[in-house]
Amino acid sequence: MKIKPKSKMKEFFKDIFEYHNHFNQKLAEQLTENENEITSRTIPLFSHSINAQQIWNARILNKSQFGVHELHSLEECKRIDNDNFKNVIKILNERELDELISYCNSKGEEFKNSIQQILFHVANHFTHHKGQIISDLRQNGISPIVTDYIFYKR
Repeated sequence: MKIKPKSKMKEFFKDIFEYHNHFNQKLAEQLTENENEITSRTIPLFSHSINAQQIWNARILNKSQFGVHELHSLEECKRIDNDNFKNVIKILNERELDELISYCNSKGEEFKNSIQQILFHVANHFTHHKGQIISDLRQNGISPIVTDYIFYKR
């Protein structure tokens, strides 16, 4: 059976979000173990990255959204991240990647983007903030976990 290109792209996104979920959970554990040594920006940054995915999922699924800078405990972040992962899988299973989503940003401006564009943005957003968090850990003498995608696939 030949796989359609759209199906390949959906499988790609499932893989990427599985990777992010895996390392978000591990990173939350490392942050918990070192909570007294991390900077004051680390947990808010981690919460923000988790919130962003929740917000984008909610825009697609027409559900209520978190605040972009809403603060959560690390345990809450782990739970929310797992919920986010389940919701992105639901989106990938039930929606088309080229479907346009209308939404308003935090300034009230209206936009439309495809689900594929949104998911790509969320994946990049995680990568960006994960790098910042890892940098914070290093600056505080904590050896961060290795979160490179290629290591995950090995």
